[in-house]
Amino acid sequence: MATASFEVENPKEFLEKALFWANQFQDFAYYNSNNFDDVYSKLTSFLAVEALDSFQYDGEETFEKIEKFKTGYPNHWIPGFFSYDLKNEIEDLATRFPNYLDFPEAYFFIPKTTLSFAQNRVNIDSENPSIIFQEINAQLIPELRVPFSGAFEKRMSKKSYFEAFEHMQRHIQLGDIYEVNLCQEFFAEQTKINPIQTYLKLDELSPTPFSVLFKQQHNYIISATPERFLAKRGQKLISQPIKGTAKRGLTDTEDTNIKQALLHNPKEIAENLMIVDLVRNDLTKSAVLGTVQVERKLEVQSFQQVHQLVSTITCQLNPEITATQAIKNTFPAGSMTGAPKISAMELCEKYENSKRGIYSGAVGYFAPDGHFDFNVIIRSLVYNQRTGYLSFHTGGAITNASEVEKEYEECLVKAEAILKVFGTSLED
Repeated sequence: MATASFEVENPKEFLEKALFWANQFQDFAYYNSNNFDDVYSKLTSFLAVEALDSFQYDGEETFEKIEKFKTGYPNHWIPGFFSYDLKNEIEDLATRFPNYLDFPEAYFFIPKTTLSFAQNRVNIDSENPSIIFQEINAQLIPELRVPFSGAFEKRMSKKSYFEAFEHMQRHIQLGDIYEVNLCQEFFAEQTKINPIQTYLKLDELSPTPFSVLFKQQHNYIISATPERFLAKRGQKLISQPIKGTAKRGLTDTEDTNIKQALLHNPKEIAENLMIVDLVRNDLTKSAVLGTVQVERKLEVQSFQQVHQLVSTITCQLNPEITATQAIKNTFPAGSMTGAPKISAMELCEKYENSKRGIYSGAVGYFAPDGHFDFNVIIRSLVYNQRTGYLSFHTGGAITNASEVEKEYEECLVKAEAILKVFGTSLED
């Protein structure tokens, strides 16, 4: 492997060329922080391309096998993803819904080439960086548009959502759970989209700190997620769950008032704090005794479409716990389940009506220096190019104080934000 740095005349154009160039290969992963200021962020704009070797889910001991795969490639970048339904390996759970997307439950690869973008320079690690640079410069960019054929449908009707909501609140009142994240799928079949153009449009409409475009053969994850699931920096583990949402205002004054209202909303605060307690409990399984702490609580972070309440929980990693064991100990993200975690996941399987799959899982990377960073897959499109199946989910936390009409409307608002990419809306 060789490393070289090159000056780029038009960074935005070069990045787009690089993504279209990468798409000729079966595997690539692009991570983009969109220049959000985060003390724990390591990558600004990073592209990993073409698999020298890969790991794919084969049905059992997934986390242990990924750790073994990882140790075979020290000092390498290892991009990949975990499906939400790996919960069935971790706990005594099962999923009865069809896998329409036909994604593997986990996938990681060793890239042949990596590119790091910074202002007007690109650093390329490859066998021949100069050839890669020339190939990307020669890449043509199609006219930027997002052709879309098909129509999105709701997997869950409004009536079904209301019934599921009522069941969930009944379980809360009985004391079976305190909070649960009820989700629903929106899908289109036999569609044709350009995944690269779709990602570029989504990232333009909704820039977020954990934006990802991931290709695995004919499968694509097109993500504008704002949420970090779990990261490791040195021996510190960091989780930053999001719970509590408010729309952006139309004016600066309205926007400021909405932020203040969110920060003092008892329902939103309760949702966040319950998940904070859950994450603290999850981290104790991997922590040096007494090191779990809430570094920042109920911090308002503002994105293009919404304001969110974010809390930051950290701990020192027990040296006897491996990286993948630490991920397994906290997986899936508590913000996407509810509390208590196992009971909430059981009830989601009972009252939702689609397989979550990649949604609610995590995509990210293991880095050469031993750190890692994985997001929570929300605000994301998932696409099987071979079958044309295109899907996304939305959801929200339900507590005893939740109102069904408002929660249902929040799901639709989140859906419409994604559908702006295609200039379309939901079918009735």
